[in-house]
Amino acid sequence: MVKLNRIYTKTGDDGTTGLVGGLRVNKDSLRVEAYGSVDEANSFLGAAIIAIEQAPFRDYLAVVVLLRSIQQDLFDLGADLATPVTAGESGKLRILPDQTQRLESAIDTHNESLASLTSFVLPGGSPASAALHVARTVVRRAERRTVSLYAAEPEATSLETVRYLNRLSDLLFVLARVANAMGQGDVLWVPGANRPGGQA
Repeated sequence: MVKLNRIYTKTGDDGTTGLVGGLRVNKDSLRVEAYGSVDEANSFLGAAIIAIEQAPFRDYLAVVVLLRSIQQDLFDLGADLATPVTAGESGKLRILPDQTQRLESAIDTHNESLASLTSFVLPGGSPASAALHVARTVVRRAERRTVSLYAAEPEATSLETVRYLNRLSDLLFVLARVANAMGQGDVLWVPGANRPGGQA
């Protein structure tokens, strides 16, 4: 059970922060960058949920429930990244393959009703779709940061965190299309649209 009595401790005033287990690292370390980006992605998911609730679309409640459950997962994922893997550990909060599989199932379910794309999609359309695209790109950045951490500390970092973030960005792309009237409101990229003479 987490219990927070004080919001500020002043222990980070020297530019360091404590990982789970007590180890102190610089606040710009790869590990802190990774779980900090996950926290940022979670915040953008919260903003996307508000945008969806303010402009509901078909089956929006199921999407909101899914996104709120993913916010819970992202806190788990942040805790995972904040806790370096150690040999023989047990009882640590880690992202599990089942959580990643749940994202894959959601992708399949929501993508089933969408028309095939003939071009790349530009972020936009409805406010909810735009908010989901922003969340998607922040998740991609969190994934890149986590990949960098895994490359630097492979023994101390769970690869399942990378897999989860990879699937999550794909899911958010699909949900952004769902929020655009099941893809009918998608704004498609036109290659070379602003070049002299039109398309490439």
